[in-house]
Amino acid sequence: MPRERCDNREVARAIWGRITLVGLAALAVMVGVAVAPRPVVAQRATSAVSPSRRDGGRPRADTAFAAAVARLSEASGFFDTDNLISNEASYLHVVPRLRALGVTGGAYIGVGPDQNYSYLAVIRPRVAYLVDVRRDNLLQHLMFKALFARASSRIEFLCLWLGRALPPDPGAWGARPIDDIVRYVDGARRDEAGARQLQSLLVRDAVATGIPLSATDRATIERFAATFAREGLDLRFTSFGRAPRPYYPTLRDLVRARDTDGKQVSYLASEDDWRVVKAMHDTHRIIPVVGNLGGTHALPAIAREVAAARETVSALYTSNVEFYLWGERAFDDFARGVAAMPRDQRSVIIRSYFGRQFGDQHPLAVPGFASVQLLQPIDDFVRRYRGGGWTSYRALVTDGAR
Repeated sequence: MPRERCDNREVARAIWGRITLVGLAALAVMVGVAVAPRPVVAQRATSAVSPSRRDGGRPRADTAFAAAVARLSEASGFFDTDNLISNEASYLHVVPRLRALGVTGGAYIGVGPDQNYSYLAVIRPRVAYLVDVRRDNLLQHLMFKALFARASSRIEFLCLWLGRALPPDPGAWGARPIDDIVRYVDGARRDEAGARQLQSLLVRDAVATGIPLSATDRATIERFAATFAREGLDLRFTSFGRAPRPYYPTLRDLVRARDTDGKQVSYLASEDDWRVVKAMHDTHRIIPVVGNLGGTHALPAIAREVAAARETVSALYTSNVEFYLWGERAFDDFARGVAAMPRDQRSVIIRSYFGRQFGDQHPLAVPGFASVQLLQPIDDFVRRYRGGGWTSYRALVTDGAR
């Protein structure tokens, strides 16, 4: 993707300055006062893509958003997964520790699909950069951006996303627990015609963001939407040429997941948390970036942009990307990129470790989970790196882990 040169002060005005201007509107969306009451259909379930809903929630184009994506991104790479959902059943286990450390605000950087949204709902940053070596990840977040714009509630979002008919009284579901919503979606009829129609609408909405999309890009967005509609909440993480591992969670598991205090804290667990993410998408504060964490452009460029805005990185979610960078020159590039990030004593790395399937039980592992979610203060990571680094990947994910 071509990159444009832009002075850092112009970046701050274009992205962060606009955030201030839309702040009140975003807050209104978060608390629900900017959402008009939904009409209640008394007799039967309806399509989430009915004519009355079709165009009311299209994303608005924003040239600064498209320019930021182009400026920060680099050439797409390859990874052998169709990473539509996470394979980290433990992804919410760090939430109590994030809250105890006071990790909040600032700029969030993460990899992968919508598990990031749950971290956004907890941390509530001013801006988020979602980085992935695969261009497909950018396309998937454009699909999500369009879904959030078209939905006014969790139940409508899930029905649109998974191609299911709306309940007859969607406005009555705002305070319902996520388990009730999951049960409804599991039992709802598939809206085949609505799902097909939505695919073309999501492509149109993605094009409207101003990000150049090829015919292949557009077909990929349609394929993603069709896959979610076909698989529904049974969808699992898949790798090319390999069957899903039995310990991979379903989308249903991820939506209903709990933290180590036993609380359901995904971004879909409450209407307020869902609206936090919706407000960020609607005000162009979730910026998808094509980039390699071990590359020399995307991560340093994001760090410069955050510094220009006089902000700090609150959290860097790496999943298990460091496993693939370890032992290569790319890990040093990654570590130098992290060291250059503006940060404070609360800034953390969130990572996932999959050692259990190899017979390695991490000290912080939770019984019954194949993955373990870990926190490390970025200051501690930088100190250890500059002090000589680690002797192994296992030491990397253990030393300083919380």
